[in-house]
Amino acid sequence: MEGYTVVICGGGIAAIEGLLRLRKLAGGSLKVKLVAPNDELRYRPLAVHQPFAERGVRSYPLRRIADQTGTEWIKDAVEAVDLQAQTLQTSEGHTVSYDALLLAVGARLTTPFEHVTLFDDANADEAYRGIVQDVEGGYTRSLALVLPEGPAWLLPAYELALMTAERAESMGEEGLSINIVTPEPAPLAALGKNASRAVSELLERERIRFHADARPQVPANRRVLVTPDGPDLEVDRVVAMPRLDPRPLRNMPAAPNGFVPVDGLSRVPGTAEHIFAAGDATDLPLKHGGLGARQADVAAAGIAKLAGASVEPEPLQPIVRGVLHTGRAPLFLTATLHDGQVESEVSREPAWPPDEKVVTEELGPFLRSLD
Repeated sequence: MEGYTVVICGGGIAAIEGLLRLRKLAGGSLKVKLVAPNDELRYRPLAVHQPFAERGVRSYPLRRIADQTGTEWIKDAVEAVDLQAQTLQTSEGHTVSYDALLLAVGARLTTPFEHVTLFDDANADEAYRGIVQDVEGGYTRSLALVLPEGPAWLLPAYELALMTAERAESMGEEGLSINIVTPEPAPLAALGKNASRAVSELLERERIRFHADARPQVPANRRVLVTPDGPDLEVDRVVAMPRLDPRPLRNMPAAPNGFVPVDGLSRVPGTAEHIFAAGDATDLPLKHGGLGARQADVAAAGIAKLAGASVEPEPLQPIVRGVLHTGRAPLFLTATLHDGQVESEVSREPAWPPDEKVVTEELGPFLRSLD
């Protein structure tokens, strides 16, 4: 194990979860390099709180994380992988050798429509605080939250809708019209029937209109076409969630949708079982930080075994645990994917800390120690 070099590409939840689990399984004898262009790990799931003047995104310096885990941090981004030479090329022209590689580079956020305000964690406050203030003042009377076709983060659209409805009510602003326009067949259908039913009840209670099976178009400001058979909405503001597009890496295998394919052990096929991938970069259809962290745990076990540790990797058990913030009591959602079926559980009692929206085995406790 001494001298075995592991390179982890990425600076998000999946990458750091994989780093922490690898250190837990293999100890400090491995040489670990973290290749990431960002200065900080940004805990993005809480971004929806920022426009409501609550604590939102938390940030943790990668330098501090690297120092505490005995990791060499290379502030750079991977661009290509040489499978035969077991090296990667960075955007700054460096060559980095590896014995095992974990790709957790995330996805590219793209704006799916013109004439919209884009909501993402990087501009959460800037994009949505003005809308909240206009709702509070009675200037904005109608709002559409639009999810694109293709991979996207689902929960923020529902959280923004519910939190905005609650804020309007608390300010005595009645009559606010909120629409969710989405390709989904039902609210959060990907998380199973129980979760979908619970969210549907919340939307109905708050009088939020739900437009399902839509292929939305935004042909002009303040206008949303709920195609193919839905209405033509005229609203004061249109807010869209970003579409998640693949982040291409030269010489790496790609699934038909452009994302990195993985097997049940988070290995990338065709890479001699030395390259693993986790998180939004992979071709799993559901994009969620908790699921990406579970992939990273599986990958870390596989890498530790390659390095000589006495560990037997177990296939990924796709379990998603997350919190849906509503402006009132949050919902704790658990979804288990098995044989193409999804079973979900919903609790209004805290099943884990509410500010831990993405449940992880290693990262959550580690970040609490940094706080």
